[in-house]
Amino acid sequence: MTETSRALREPIGWPLLSVPDADGAWQWPDLATSVRQQIEVILSTRPGEQLMRPVFGGGLDLLLAEPNTLATRARIHEIVTSALARWEPRIEVDAVAVDPMADDPAAVRVEIFYRLKRTNAPARAGVTLLLGAAA
Repeated sequence: MTETSRALREPIGWPLLSVPDADGAWQWPDLATSVRQQIEVILSTRPGEQLMRPVFGGGLDLLLAEPNTLATRARIHEIVTSALARWEPRIEVDAVAVDPMADDPAAVRVEIFYRLKRTNAPARAGVTLLLGAAA
């Protein structure tokens, strides 16, 4: 069997086809991991990027060329808040902090504090964005 034919016969894997582990158990993420991954997907997906869901996503990358100003940080806050409220019903967002980073004038740290609705467990997720320039 050639290397190419072997590669074509092996399962593709998640997200297209889940594969059990060595013990035959299916490995699905727990609720907290699933939510954290979905938050990343929501914030990094541009509206219009997903087929059949033309308005899905936050599109934070659309602001990467913007200057690091108070107005840009307010837009980031609004995008994060509204995108999560619309697309992630498993959480209740408590706060979103969008702060400039002292060590890099073009960097912004976005921290999302939320609770899982099912368990009321607090959690947080964060992302650092490198914007176009400092103001």
